[in-house]
Amino acid sequence: MANKHITIYTDGACSGNPGPGGWASLLMYNGKERILTGAEPDTTNNRMELAAVVESLRVLKEPCSVAVHTDSAYIVNAFNDNWIENWIKRGWKTAGKKTVKNQDLWKDLLKQMEIHDVKFVKVKGHSDDELNNRVDRLAVEARELG
Repeated sequence: MANKHITIYTDGACSGNPGPGGWASLLMYNGKERILTGAEPDTTNNRMELAAVVESLRVLKEPCSVAVHTDSAYIVNAFNDNWIENWIKRGWKTAGKKTVKNQDLWKDLLKQMEIHDVKFVKVKGHSDDELNNRVDRLAVEARELG
């Protein structure tokens, strides 16, 4: 299916939760880099984390094999621990029978995952991962520039 392998680092930042937020991603392919950023005036950290992944996948022009590196346990666990499958089975309800938040972005992400072969890699936030620290700074900058 996908022959291009893309590495993506994503992060979201929010001042207050909810509050002004920003997101950033770094796409890497064949020695080249592309940076994407965005901001919202009134959002949550989880929405910004998700937006970074969705927007990154959306810009890919053909089906790709993608490794998304994120410090968001929310995103990694949704796929690696099958939360999302269970949410869908329960009609977008959590195990506690609450409506899943950010359904619009989750559904956009699932649509992108029909096109691309996506794997999620958990990175430790605010540690010594240089690329994660870079997208963290870019997300904060995007939030501040709003």
